[in-house]
Amino acid sequence: MSGETRGSASSAIEATLEARFPPGLSGVVGGYWPTQGEFDVLPYLRRVVEAGGAVALPLVETRGAPLRYRLWTPQAPMEIGRWDILHPAEGPEATPDLLLVPLVGFDAAGHRLGYGGGYFDRTLARLKPRPIAVGLGFELGRLATLAPQVHDQPMDLIITERGPFSQHYR
Repeated sequence: MSGETRGSASSAIEATLEARFPPGLSGVVGGYWPTQGEFDVLPYLRRVVEAGGAVALPLVETRGAPLRYRLWTPQAPMEIGRWDILHPAEGPEATPDLLLVPLVGFDAAGHRLGYGGGYFDRTLARLKPRPIAVGLGFELGRLATLAPQVHDQPMDLIITERGPFSQHYR
């Protein structure tokens, strides 16, 4: 994507995300630190904190295990974790009520393609009650099907620059 196209697409995703989940009104928002061209969710997460809401970011403590989430603010000390992704260096753990998940690819059934580690799938399978899972990504990642496996956890809602769509959103 060109810089201009990416900027326009990102603005559209942010506007839809903020309209569907106004900052400060969604309990604990589980975000992510963007990497490798993923949609940059950090501006939204900062607005959540500014509105008095709680944000938590994931960390991989054990390879192959579900993600753990620590509370985050823009002032939080950060450290580099697995795959050179930043996470809060310290702080209390939190369980997300709303889980924002980056999309490398996705299909109309709400399944997502990530980088192959299965961390978000394991995390969603473990969390009770299951948070609302919202995939965030660009239309260029839309695929006909991902041929999901039994362990794959579908997103409740997917937001791209074309807007939201869902097969599962409650």
